[in-house]
Amino acid sequence: MEHQRVIVSRDSRSGTLSRRGLMRGLIAALAPAATSRMAGAVASQQSAVPRVTETVPYGADLLPEGIRSRFVNNVNGLRMHVLEAGFETSARPAVLLLHGFPELAYSWRKVMVPIALAGFHVIAPDRRGYGRTSGVDVNYDDDLDPFGTLNQVREALGLVSAFGHRSVTAVIGHDQGSPLAGWCSVARPDVFRSVAMMSAPFGGAPALPFNTANTPPAIGPASATDAIYDDLATLTPPRKHYQRYYQTREANENMWHPPQGIHAFLRAYYHMKSADWRSNDPHPLAARTAAEWAKLPRYYVMDLNKGMAETVAAEMPSTAEIAACRWLPDAELRVYSGEYERTGFQGGLNGYRRGRVDADLQILAGKTIDVPSTFIGGKKDWGVYQNPGALEQLEKVHTTEYQGTHFVDGAGHWVQQEQPEQVSRLLVQFLKDQAHPRR
Repeated sequence: MEHQRVIVSRDSRSGTLSRRGLMRGLIAALAPAATSRMAGAVASQQSAVPRVTETVPYGADLLPEGIRSRFVNNVNGLRMHVLEAGFETSARPAVLLLHGFPELAYSWRKVMVPIALAGFHVIAPDRRGYGRTSGVDVNYDDDLDPFGTLNQVREALGLVSAFGHRSVTAVIGHDQGSPLAGWCSVARPDVFRSVAMMSAPFGGAPALPFNTANTPPAIGPASATDAIYDDLATLTPPRKHYQRYYQTREANENMWHPPQGIHAFLRAYYHMKSADWRSNDPHPLAARTAAEWAKLPRYYVMDLNKGMAETVAAEMPSTAEIAACRWLPDAELRVYSGEYERTGFQGGLNGYRRGRVDADLQILAGKTIDVPSTFIGGKKDWGVYQNPGALEQLEKVHTTEYQGTHFVDGAGHWVQQEQPEQVSRLLVQFLKDQAHPRR
């Protein structure tokens, strides 16, 4: 069956929070960490990332009305920080939201209330290693197994159970949380009864070697190196893939203590990957080759001699552009910069590192997403195309009950923040279709 791809028209964007109220909440919440932040700023790149294990929920003035911040204890060893909407009445069907990198549960703030108003209990955690979820110190040299996909599926399952739900109507993921949402539905379709993926197509289950019992062993050591990364380094100028950069020891320090400061770093990073950056004009790539990948913006295929801080600094928006950014005003950006200034980025980076060698997923070899599924992307998001053919594989191979692809006009990578009204409508319709399937 051919699946329709829909371009969703641009719509108005939601309002902003009070800067004065937000700053009062941030000062109260983050003041205990000020001393450790100053010490961290002069630490070497190999130093441990300080984690605050005793934190407080967000103040009400940081969140839209109808959303609360709370903690849930003993979720696979974690004390998870969760944003919650639709909690006022019991027995509502649940929806679980999984954020990406470098994001937080806060990234869902603009779609949570519309989903709750449609009759759902909406749960959005800070994932392992992010924000105010505590219970693990995060360092480069840590054991990466807890950041494995199946362990994070276990955490999603444990959180749903902790809230008293046997299942959720849908699990919805964005960016790094998108494939995780896909894996939730593959591993436990009885619990995660539908899935919506955003910005990053689910890549499917890995294959197991098949019919090899009588195959002679290969001569010489097997190479685990993907040649495309070596090929990128031979381009003019030499390039590297951002996920390889994220796996280096230097990446966290480069983004956590950048020359321009963490707030300016995040402003430029979010700007470059949004529809506001005029150079974003994505299109399908012909093949997975270094020459084709070189067409990707520098935030995906970086200059070999630059870190991400230097990469995005060249595209820092002007004061006027920042003032005009309605989808992420400076006061809301300070929620991100305040949290990441405290924690660093290693928690999210360890997820990228563990995913590269996640052989445990072979347990699910041959499995597909067999629950209703959909994909939503920004029309100006290169993330949809960075792996040539990935979206087509999602639509036709990795899913068996695919409900369609939607491209949202006026949005780049941060689709649910850039165009929350349109995304909310798409999600609410998808959720209602699962409760009352159209014939």
